Amino acid sequence: MAHTKSALKRIRQDKKRNLRNQSVKSTVRTATRAFREALEEGDAAKAQTSLRAASKTLCKASTKGVLRKQTAARRISRLAKAAHKSLAAAK
Repeated sequence: MAHTKSALKRIRQDKKRNLRNQSVKSTVRTATRAFREALEEGDAAKAQTSLRAASKTLCKASTKGVLRKQTAARRISRLAKAAHKSLAAAK
């Protein structure tokens, strides 16, 4: 166990940040899952709105430092690609 005041403070900060990061990652996973489910249903309008929501949550996670910038960009790109592919196949 840490003895110095600075080490104890660092532990407190890490716990707080860890909880926040878990929450944000959970939100990202939920938004992504909602988009995937909308794609599977074949509902184009719902897929578009959920894609927008998922992209927004990924960008926000990137801005907050929970995800790296490139990781968020890659995931958004893959979601958009899946949406485009699915909607093109539906036509």
